[in-house]
Amino acid sequence: MHHSSDRIPSRDAVARRRRMSRRHVTRPLLRVFTAAVVVTTLAVSATATRRVPPVPGTPVPVEPGTPSTRRGPLASPVAMLPLPPLWRPAGDVLSRTTRATGRTLPFGLDPREGVRGESLGRWHRVYLYSAKYRIKLELARKIFDAAVAAGIEPELGFRLIRVESVFNPRAVSPAGALGLTQLMLGTAREFEPAVTRQQLLDPEVNLRIGFRYLRALIREQKGDLKLALLVYNRGPVAVQRSISLGLDPANGYESLITKGYRGRGVLE
Repeated sequence: MHHSSDRIPSRDAVARRRRMSRRHVTRPLLRVFTAAVVVTTLAVSATATRRVPPVPGTPVPVEPGTPSTRRGPLASPVAMLPLPPLWRPAGDVLSRTTRATGRTLPFGLDPREGVRGESLGRWHRVYLYSAKYRIKLELARKIFDAAVAAGIEPELGFRLIRVESVFNPRAVSPAGALGLTQLMLGTAREFEPAVTRQQLLDPEVNLRIGFRYLRALIREQKGDLKLALLVYNRGPVAVQRSISLGLDPANGYESLITKGYRGRGVLE
């Protein structure tokens, strides 16, 4: 038979358990409070000792007895430079300015983030064109990059190629026009005299010359996009003959390309 003292804990045992419970609760709080005090102390100390970097060409005052005034391996210009702060005020982070572009980047972004952002934006547009015209991503990239390099709005470039070759790099017309932009060999040689027929079936070569030709026609027609497209399709002689006879040179080609298009055809 057990005594009642075996079943009921003594007052000392209860008090001891309560003390242990309080310790388990207070110890983590004490550690957090101590860490906060240490961080705050370091921040205040860094702010108090922060110095403005000297202007190049001006002497830096050095207190006697510092390592920079002693002779020996410690006497170097590096020892005279102020130590970097342990932290940066919020104002410095929010107003960080790049030296290259002079633009203010919020939240202390690295200047390279702008380049990464432009690259991501470019690939996003390439992907959208790839999905819109149902072509491979690599072909969409080549068309996009060639159009931008030639100063042509990419949307116009994609529309032109859809009508001319249906995005077939090896398309050959009955008249002998070649490749994505359906260039005649004689026209292509006005821009690159050494280009060959086989080279015009290379997408990059064809796009480079074809978009340069289109850009030159838009400039020649003083920004008249529809007239430039008609010259691209019919040739300058046929278009000029129609105009000289008082006829409308339009044949529907320019409307097919520009339907729903609101751009000017060229990049700024």
